[in-house]
Amino acid sequence: MNTLGKTILIVEDDARLRQLIKIGLENEGYEVWEAENGLAGKNLFDRYDPCFVITDLIMPGLSGEELTSWIREHAKSDVPIIMLSAKADEADRIRGLKLGADDYITKPFSLPELIVRVETVLRRTEHRCSKISYRGITLKPLKNEAKYEGQRIALTRHEFKLMYYLMRHPNQVLSREQILKELYPHDEKTVVLRTVDVHIGKLRDKLNSATADGGMIETIRGIGYRFHAF
Repeated sequence: MNTLGKTILIVEDDARLRQLIKIGLENEGYEVWEAENGLAGKNLFDRYDPCFVITDLIMPGLSGEELTSWIREHAKSDVPIIMLSAKADEADRIRGLKLGADDYITKPFSLPELIVRVETVLRRTEHRCSKISYRGITLKPLKNEAKYEGQRIALTRHEFKLMYYLMRHPNQVLSREQILKELYPHDEKTVVLRTVDVHIGKLRDKLNSATADGGMIETIRGIGYRFHAF
């Protein structure tokens, strides 16, 4: 299963454990956001709309159970959720699952086990999230919506299609011919390669205006373009 471009929010008040999980998931190709408590997790979820949530249960202010209930009932999201807890009783696991969690892992656990659990839940729920995210940019193909750090970027239909194509092939060199065929699958004879350069130029201008991270799209002289995902 391709994990590239999948975003995971970790909500855990143990900074050492949170960092360990973050590094492990990033090594597997996920983009990770982290929150130190339930309230911060709620705010990040509201802003970034991740593809997956891993949350501890016992946290100050807003518990993992309350966060899960908010995601399901208020945010109306079916995002996959894994709960982490030191509570090992069957009743606690059942309660977590009834609140809307897709899996429940008791502490202590190994990082490889958690990663396998994430992969297993994602395989089961892959249809729930078609978003793709890199470097703070999130694209939602079903809505033709682009955002950077939660703020919308106004892209035309072709600009969105171009960005989505580049992000689906992270760090790969794509030729002008490949891009042209993706943008204009039925008009190859009437559209020139220069059209790709024009679209790239306009897309770059919008990305440079909307983000603090320029240079995402690299020109490969004589060939085409590459999106630097990481």
